[in-house]
Amino acid sequence: MSNDELAQIVDTSDEWIYSHTGIRYRHIADQGVAASDLAVEAARAALQGAGVEAGQIDLILLATSTPDYPGLPATACIVQDRLEAVNAAAMDLVAACTGFVYGLQTARAFIESGSADTVLLIGSEVYSQIINWKDRNSCVLFGDGAGAAVIAAGQTAAGSRIIDGALYSRGQGAEALARLTGGSRNPLAADQPTTPGCYLSMDGRRVYNFAVAAIVETIQTLLQRNGLSFDDIDWVVPHQANVRIIDAAARRAGFDPARFYTNIAEYANTSAASIPIALDEMSRNGAIARGQTVITVGFGSGLTYGGNLIVW
Repeated sequence: MSNDELAQIVDTSDEWIYSHTGIRYRHIADQGVAASDLAVEAARAALQGAGVEAGQIDLILLATSTPDYPGLPATACIVQDRLEAVNAAAMDLVAACTGFVYGLQTARAFIESGSADTVLLIGSEVYSQIINWKDRNSCVLFGDGAGAAVIAAGQTAAGSRIIDGALYSRGQGAEALARLTGGSRNPLAADQPTTPGCYLSMDGRRVYNFAVAAIVETIQTLLQRNGLSFDDIDWVVPHQANVRIIDAAARRAGFDPARFYTNIAEYANTSAASIPIALDEMSRNGAIARGQTVITVGFGSGLTYGGNLIVW
């Protein structure tokens, strides 16, 4: 869906959206397509690329804030069944746009503890089903998508590995980016029509300020903790929320903005799917090479944020 198409739905324009966000397009799932549907497709591609059979998976982690069902069952269990991953435990991970970052650290912990050898990590989102298409401040920002990765114990020729990770939360900002109706705090009665609270709501200024600071803190922490300088990093792959956020963080910290990979112009904000979609695109177009050092950075609802230091 282009910005021009979106301008036929709400009072906006391609010029306004692009100048304020860096977004040109977003991909919208067909009606009836849920998070599990996109997750299964991404998972199959990741398994094929890794040369791993579904039966080898010990754990499926599905990062999503747009699950098939509210609360239960876990969307990860639906994916487990469709993949026929008969030996896998499965659970959803709810950290919104930081979900893939949290998932990498969770996978790492399971593997290093010996609790799992092979973990399938998926970020899958269908935000088109939870945004208010009449709210031009939020509907222009989001798209649908999924990405997946296989994380396994063992050695590779390039030394691919997760070196470190840093995870944080700031719950005092929980309602700055949220769906406020439909849970146990504000349940939706059976005879109650859909209310604005059922859709995503966002305090844009508060989220912007939080996100810029979160990117800077996360990168600086991972560098300092591991005795690195920014020059030692080949790529930063941030959550694709808004180009202005990424540029402002780079300027604030004095980081080279050319090392921040962005593809938000094509996909918009796909929440937990944005980092794996970006990594997959980088791999396909040759932007990233085996053995390069990468920092991923996520930030979003919760408020949550964090990053991973990895060798590709």
